Amino acid sequence: MKEQPLLIMLACFIAGILLAENFNFGAKVWNFILIASVLIGFLSFIPNYIFQKFRGVFLGILFLGIGSFFHFQNNKIPQISEFVGRQKFIFKITKKLNSNERYRRYEAEILKLKSFKSGNSEPLKIVVSIPKDEAKPDFKHYYQAESFINLVEHPNNDFQFDYAKFLSRKGIYHQAFLNSGIEPISRKDLSFVEKIKQKRLEILENIDASQLSPKSREFLKGIILADRTEMDSETVNDFNRSGLVHILAISGTHMAIIFWTMLFIIRKILPFMLRKTQIVLALVFIWAFAVLIDYGPSVVRSCIMLTTYYAFVLLQRKPDLLNAVALAAFAILLVDTHQFYNVGFQLSFIAVLGIFWMNRPILAWFGNLTNRWKRLFATVFSVSLSAQIATLPLVIYYFHQYSLVSIPANLLVIPVVEVVIIFSLFLATLFSLNIEIQWLTEVYDAAVQFLLKVIHAFAAADFGFAKNIPMTLAEVLLAFLTIYFLGQVFLRKKIRPVLNFAAILLMFIALRISLNYYYFKKSEVLLVENFRQKHLIIKDKNLAEFYLSPKADKAKAAKYLVEPYLSKNRISELRIHPIPEKARSANHGGKAYPLD
Repeated sequence: MKEQPLLIMLACFIAGILLAENFNFGAKVWNFILIASVLIGFLSFIPNYIFQKFRGVFLGILFLGIGSFFHFQNNKIPQISEFVGRQKFIFKITKKLNSNERYRRYEAEILKLKSFKSGNSEPLKIVVSIPKDEAKPDFKHYYQAESFINLVEHPNNDFQFDYAKFLSRKGIYHQAFLNSGIEPISRKDLSFVEKIKQKRLEILENIDASQLSPKSREFLKGIILADRTEMDSETVNDFNRSGLVHILAISGTHMAIIFWTMLFIIRKILPFMLRKTQIVLALVFIWAFAVLIDYGPSVVRSCIMLTTYYAFVLLQRKPDLLNAVALAAFAILLVDTHQFYNVGFQLSFIAVLGIFWMNRPILAWFGNLTNRWKRLFATVFSVSLSAQIATLPLVIYYFHQYSLVSIPANLLVIPVVEVVIIFSLFLATLFSLNIEIQWLTEVYDAAVQFLLKVIHAFAAADFGFAKNIPMTLAEVLLAFLTIYFLGQVFLRKKIRPVLNFAAILLMFIALRISLNYYYFKKSEVLLVENFRQKHLIIKDKNLAEFYLSPKADKAKAAKYLVEPYLSKNRISELRIHPIPEKARSANHGGKAYPLD
């Protein structure tokens, strides 16, 4: 507790979030837990030897109680309205979501709806899908529409992605498909945040109107403005398979490069005697930039860490990375505890902790390097490898795939991307001012096209790529312990860390073998519904047979049904059969399964 108090208190706060997430106690119980933990926390301030000896425990209980109470408050399920028939309503968009083949999708707020009574306190949050042949909505208008408003349904099986649960963490429980069109209504009451969002939307539109090729336009929007909503599936798949998808997520690398770029420019303008002012102005710029791109968890984390680091520099104190990480996490979770379940939040912080824990021992492999370029290569390699080792359990747990190609891909591409980020920032700034220099656009387009071809080449390499990798939460925890003890092996170079590492690794292997055997012995027949179509799954040991609806989209069925089932049930053999069009039921083991 003395060495890293903030980090330990953060761990206790997160434990409280997990407690409130998994135990559905009533309000009185959570109020009692909060009051009890606060009273126990006060014991840590009593100037007595016994109380001071257990001060860390008392503070841990305090933050456990605070975390559980905060998440209980955020996790309250409101009274969810159900709407019958078509509804006329007025709404405004709040956030742009990923598009699909037919629709542009947005998070929105319904401001006026006759059948909805909210006590005039908060609008109804909803996901709206607008046909692509409609004009793009913006923040300068309200919109009137008429449509069915449906509840977002939970899947019937645990191996399918629970989109309803995902949206509920944002307070969204309904969706609407606006096939009848939308009517804009001018508004003059934009808030400051909405004005910023509108400016971002206008920059995106300026980029769309530029002479850049479609793929370069989407790359520019993704790497600088955090907008991947229109990126084609082939490009996204290339980034995923090559292990370079983090390039498209505005993260610590992006923010650090942008900060140093602005600091370099400001230093050329202001005299050296104002060096503290230079740092403050650069920090103000990255926070303004964070607001512009809708301050995601990784962006806020990067901004807080940079601010904390340079605050120590300005105060002439030694910077502490772990305290900066803990402070950033606290700032995000205190505002919204649901952010803990955001995959980007988890990967972002685990990557930083992994770099802290593994970077030094990996860098030590290279010995004492005197050449500047060799040191640069060693640093890029160690940082990239550290982050990948640390995030590997979570990557497999959430995405069930991994490619060994990602290691050389990151080594080759990341240094180039750092230059591209600066180029992209400059070009996006010009577009925001409605300035387009043709030769500059052509140079950028050629550079991005070349970069995308390199990434595609890495993605096309089949060696070392595995998908449908099973991973449970218990395996993730043991994998993290294995990584922790691996770091100790490199740092301490004694027999005890080696024994600890070997013991945890054996536990991980034993658990994995046990789970593989359990799922191998399991047989089942499931009738599942996916995109309003019924499919039949028959599992016998290591073989799964999928009988798909004749109307099923094969690509969607593979992505949302087949692959999740294979990874969940640890299956390596599969057969796919189409259900005959006239079939109304299927018989297996003496039981009939209705298909219509």
